[in-house]
Amino acid sequence: MTDKEDQIADQIPHLRRYAAALLRDRDAADDLVQECLARAFDRLHLWQPTGTMRTWLFTILHNLHVNQVRRQGRAPEIHSDTDSLERQPASAETDAALVARDIAGALAQLPEEQRSVVLLIGLEGMSYADAAAVTDVPLGTVMSRLSRGRERLREIMESENETPLRRVK
Repeated sequence: MTDKEDQIADQIPHLRRYAAALLRDRDAADDLVQECLARAFDRLHLWQPTGTMRTWLFTILHNLHVNQVRRQGRAPEIHSDTDSLERQPASAETDAALVARDIAGALAQLPEEQRSVVLLIGLEGMSYADAAAVTDVPLGTVMSRLSRGRERLREIMESENETPLRRVK
């Protein structure tokens, strides 16, 4: 393998995690990553070493996802990965797993633009500048989407934690 191919291979787990969080369907996420990798290897000669390989790959993945959404002509269907939940033993349902499930559900309620920025920065740990390059929007727009996305996540999570009280006579 060449150095470029090694750099691509190093990013596969990150691409899969981002795609799975973005689509909430492992099979569709794997298909998206596969398409991203095929396109990256096909166009490896176009990569400019002025940026990072990670940013370039995430840009390809993001653009493929946006193009798929546009082709569908509607919001993407959100699938839950119930197969993997059913295979887990009941003891795996810890507080952390329940919180992760709630966060995933809250993320699914965010608009696509906010969700992708929250995932790139919060999940993948990208810098604001790299997230702006991936999504092809100005840095200020990334900061705004991230702020609105985080605020909306807080609202969703707080509203789920509130338990309605009933008056009993």
